[in-house]
Amino acid sequence: MSRRHSSGSNTAATILAAIADIAAVILGLWIVMYWLDANRANDLVDFVQGAAHWLAGWSHDLFTVDPDWLRVLLNYGLPAVVYLFIGHAVAGRLRRV
Repeated sequence: MSRRHSSGSNTAATILAAIADIAAVILGLWIVMYWLDANRANDLVDFVQGAAHWLAGWSHDLFTVDPDWLRVLLNYGLPAVVYLFIGHAVAGRLRRV
């Protein structure tokens, strides 16, 4: 029984870490798209912007600095780092269970 529980914990930890990674990639991708002035009329760019805005909703306008590129970096980069840190920390705890 212990072996099954450990395997389930490892699977859950892997899934959690993957979700954190995907969230961080979406946020990072939006930062790059913003910096490169991607065409916001494009469906992919619109999807990434919407997903990043939703993921960073809790930190929206946390930083109101100029220039715009720095504000985008801080307001979307901070959530990316938080998701990675918390996601991988919790995944690590799950693996030790």
